[in-house]
Amino acid sequence: MPRIPRQQRAKSTVEAILDAGYISLGRHGLAGTTTTHIADIAGVSVGSLYEYFKNKEAIYEAMLARFVRDLVGVLQPLTPRIVRMPLTEAIPTILYGVQELLLRDEQRYLKYAREVFNADLRLDLAEVSRLLGDIIVQYLLHNPQHARMQRFAAMSYIFVNAGMFTVIRHMSDPNPPITYDELVDGLAHMVSHYVRMEQQLARKAQAMATSPGTTDGA
Repeated sequence: MPRIPRQQRAKSTVEAILDAGYISLGRHGLAGTTTTHIADIAGVSVGSLYEYFKNKEAIYEAMLARFVRDLVGVLQPLTPRIVRMPLTEAIPTILYGVQELLLRDEQRYLKYAREVFNADLRLDLAEVSRLLGDIIVQYLLHNPQHARMQRFAAMSYIFVNAGMFTVIRHMSDPNPPITYDELVDGLAHMVSHYVRMEQQLARKAQAMATSPGTTDGA
């Protein structure tokens, strides 16, 4: 049974194995990568690798967990700034933060995401979606003018999950039909347009409710 790293040296070995996993995926792909490839890049023996991971799939699971952890680590500190921005600035701030992470370390995470998408594997970003949902709630607390939107829960779920999928899919495409700046601008305007529409509907409903002569059954 693989052992849990507790001392710093063991933790460093695990991190080196995960780093090597991303590099190997960039070179050999998901299917072509082997534990031997990963061990060679990490500078450890295959036997040492198996002390911490049962198989290649276990390494991939840990790589996903680290990707999600680092993505959360990028987005969470942005919250205090985002909640004080207009939507047209808040959304690009989030999206460019994601882009920066994906391009970091010679595009290590971008190559990883590209391999996952090309293999039609599920990229579990539930923790990231929950964080973005929390950011939305914090945004509404600081911007109560947006708080009366109808279908808030449903639309937040759609925007968060569809937005994350679209961003990673776009960056995983070696020849995307639009630039990343165009994608960011489009997503920001889509959300802003929806919010404005909801505000207009809310004002209209309030005006009708308070209009003289408006009675039930009229």
